[in-house]
Formats: sequence, structure tokens, C-alpha cells
Amino acid sequence: MTKFDKSKLPSRHVTEGPERAPHRSYYYAMGLTDAEIHQPFVGVASCWNEAAPCNIALMRQAQSAKRGVKEAGGTPREFCTITVTDGIAMGHEGMKSSLVSREVIADSVELTVRGHCYDALVGIAGCDKSLPGIMMSMLRLNVPSVFLYGGSIMPGKFKGRDVTVVDIFEGVGQFAAGKMPACDLDELERHACPGAGACGGQFTANTMACVAEAIGLALPYSSGPPAVILERDDFALKAGQAVMELLARNIRPRDIATRKAFENAAMVVAASGGSTNAALHLPAMANEAGFKFDLFDVAEIFRKTPYLASLKPGGQFVAKDMWEAGGVPMLMRALLDGGYLHGDCMTVTGKTIAENLKDVKFNPDQKVMRDTKSPLAPTGGVVGLRGNLAPEGAIVKVAGLKHTHHRGPARIFDCEEDAFAAVQRREYKEGDVIVIRYEGPKGGPGMREMLSTTAALYGQGVENIALVTDGRFSGATRGLCVGHVGPEAMDGGPIGLLKEGDIIVIDADKGTMDVELSAADLVERRKSWKPKAPSFRTGALARYAKNVGPARDGAVTTPGAAEEVRCYADS
Repeated sequence: MTKFDKSKLPSRHVTEGPERAPHRSYYYAMGLTDAEIHQPFVGVASCWNEAAPCNIALMRQAQSAKRGVKEAGGTPREFCTITVTDGIAMGHEGMKSSLVSREVIADSVELTVRGHCYDALVGIAGCDKSLPGIMMSMLRLNVPSVFLYGGSIMPGKFKGRDVTVVDIFEGVGQFAAGKMPACDLDELERHACPGAGACGGQFTANTMACVAEAIGLALPYSSGPPAVILERDDFALKAGQAVMELLARNIRPRDIATRKAFENAAMVVAASGGSTNAALHLPAMANEAGFKFDLFDVAEIFRKTPYLASLKPGGQFVAKDMWEAGGVPMLMRALLDGGYLHGDCMTVTGKTIAENLKDVKFNPDQKVMRDTKSPLAPTGGVVGLRGNLAPEGAIVKVAGLKHTHHRGPARIFDCEEDAFAAVQRREYKEGDVIVIRYEGPKGGPGMREMLSTTAALYGQGVENIALVTDGRFSGATRGLCVGHVGPEAMDGGPIGLLKEGDIIVIDADKGTMDVELSAADLVERRKSWKPKAPSFRTGALARYAKNVGPARDGAVTTPGAAEEVRCYADS
């Protein structure tokens, strides 16, 4: 077992020397021994709560992580942070809190670690924003860290087929259109979510879990097992052991999450047809690592990467199927064999990506993933757009989408509730472009997801329609839905200058989105534009609106490590 020199670790400030006797008395009060007090302190942070099934298995896994830390000569200190669960926050004002929670999670983990002088960190997360939030804190603190995903939910069963929560959201649209009886909707809601775990398709949680492995902050295969499978506890144990080895070798998150590692992560998102939210979270994580990796950097990787994994909502399979087919390492093997991945990137195993994948061989007999010679599509499942309607960019998920080009008149709404009500009343025509604005990071505030509206449209069976917003979409969204439009309406972006009936042209193949107005027309309209009055003047949402930056850069609220004066890990 490694002997650690506490004189070089942050925890020395609370455990070493006569002047720290008051501090040590607190640890004796909690039952720690002399030996445990003088070992490295490892924070074991989880997002456990009873808000949603995504999080209810996290505390169980935290106990295994603590055991791994102890076995490797460390002293684990468990704590929890918040989550806001999108499935429950969706479709009402609660969704304004979702993206804001990412910053609160990162801040709260940072403050807990700083305040108690922990030397390393194991972070366990289950819900959409908690995954990037935890990883952002790791990169910000830069203490040796291992990330662990809490696992996905098992698929539900409805009339003999696998279903997820998205089928319920789309069922609401089917019910409104008279295509699903109330008894079927009732049966669906009772069986779609059978237990613990995050949403089962390649939605945001599973996308960011794949990112954690691809970027090197999580152990290989650890994103795969569903939450209810006890193999997760084995990965938690190994995460606790691994973080102690990283501490011994002084391998830190910023040594692992380099620019090339971010490119690897973006490739895995594209190849798996992942959530558009990755184009928001990867720039935010890069900000904490100290370099710029914005929407256009992400989109460029997406454009070059083949689409390989047939995962819901654009494909056929759920996260459990991908795990059984070989998991993220199998997908990464395909990309590495195809000459895409950077194999020399360091990971939390202490080995490089190529070394981790040395014994992995692509299995052509499984049905979930293809190799790069026979992709589902030649380019990634997510595409960046740019044009006079989105000078700072926008993003659209095209995995499994046939309708990639659209020209139609704008149908304008200044909040999601109004758009959803109109869709429920079917107050739109085929060919329209539904525009939902003032839902950006500042305008919302909080950049809400629009799953209720997009799922209702899909459930009603409408195909020749598009939706454009300065807000964002759930990873579960399908259809021609363009989000992250920047500049947002609250900043006077072109989306805020649109009028009912303006013709919008979207071409996902070319990567463009324009409104058929001249530059002079837009200048003239801007003269009479006035920003919408703020929805909140006090509290967390108002503070977020004042500090948040554009979606292009990840909607972050701090300047990140590029302006760091002193890193916590060196304190």
C-alpha cells in the first residue's frame, strides 16, 4: 500500500500539527482513528436524492466507492449535492432550474472539497445535468478524480415492446390527436419506467456517461451496466481504488481531459447519435479545463465522424443493449480501428485509450453498433448550423432523421407554454416552422428543454414541420428540431427580430439556417426591438441570468481555468 506524504496534500490544513487539534476533534467525534485522520481524505460525492429514479441507486454505489478508497489506504468522506431531474421538470417552469443546477452542482462540490481540504474525489451522478456538473467540478479543482455514472434504467414493457419515458411524452401527443385511448396512456405510464436508473435511450444522461469514458475520466465499461445490476457496485469499488492510484501518481483531471480527449468525446457522441446537449456541456467542461472548445469545434468533429450505434430515439436499441453488445469500449474500438480516435490520451486507469482497448476486438455479430466501413450514416448524428438566423450557431440532431431540409413560414411564440398549448390545439399547418424564443440561457432564464412540445408534435404524426428555439432540446427529442440558436433573443439575436410568416430555410445537409431577409431588413428591425422584461429579479435564476454567457461557449457563469490565479489542488 502506498505511503502518502500529507505535507504535500490539501488535507494537511485540517489534520497536521498541534494547531489543528480542534479540527481533529471533529474527526474523532465521527469515529475516525489516528491512522484514518492522517491518511489522504477522499471526497465521495453523489447526487443521491428521492427526486427521481435516476438518483435513488447512487448512495448504494457510494458505499462501494468508499470501501475501495479504504482498501487502498485512503479515508473517504461522503457528501451529496443537488440534482434537478429533467423528466419531472419538463414542460413547466421547473425546467428553468435544470441547466442552472449544473452550475450549482459544480459550485457545491467545489465548495465542499475546498472547505474541508479533500485530496481527491470520486463523483457519482445519474441525471442529465449532474454528470457534466460533477465533471466540471473535477476539472475546476484538478485533484485526482474518478467519475462514475449511476447507470441507466431497464427498458419498460408495453404491449410486448421495449419502451422508455419518451414513449409516454409522445403518448400525450397521440392521445391529444385521438390516436391513443386513455386506458393505453394509463398503462404506458405505469410500465415505461420499471425501477432505478436514468432514462434508457441515448438521451443526455447516457450520452454524457459515454463522454466520461471517452474523455478518460471514467473507468472503461463503467457507463454500461444498468443501475439495478450489482455489477455497478464492482465499478464503484474499483473507482475508489483507482482514485488512490491516481493520487499516488499525481495524475490529475486536466492531465487526462486534454483537447484531444475532448475531440475523442465529441466523436463518441456523434458515433452514438447522442444528445445535442453534449454541444453545451463539452464547451462548459473545456472552460473548466482552461481552453476553448465551443459549439463550432464540437460541430466540426460531429461533421467528420460516422454514425455507428443504432440507439433510441433515432435508432432501435437502449443503453442496456449497448452494454450487452460490448459497451463504449466496443464503439471506441470501431472508431480507433477506423483511424478516428486519438489513442494516446491518458485515462483514469493510468493507461492510454489505446492501451485500454488493446484486448478489445470489434464484434461484427452484435446488432447495436457498426464499424466505420459500414456506418449507419457517413456523418455524425448531430449537426451544427450557421446562417443569418444563427450567426453564433445552432445545433440539430439528425440521427435517424429523413426530413433534413425545410422551408416554411415562422409561427412565433415567446415561451414554451404558449407553443405547447397551440400544438395541443393543433393550431399549426404542415410546413410551418414553430419558433420558440426568449428561452435561451438569459431569456428563459435557464435555457429550457422543449421535449413536451416536440414529443407532442411527433405523437400527432406530423413530419413536414420544423421547430427552432434559442432554448434547447432533450436528448430524447426527434424530428427537425433546431436548438441553441445564438445570439439568443434576449441579446437581440436575429431570432428575436422574426415576425409571423417570415420564411425560414433549414438545410441540415449543408449546415445552414437562414431567414429570407436582407441584412438591411434585420438592421431596420433591430432599431425598434426591445428586450423582454426579465422573468425573475431575485434569487438563483436572476443571478444566473446576469452572469451566464452564450450557448456557443457552454452557457457558463465563470471564466474558467484560463483565468485561474491559483489551482485548489496546489494549495
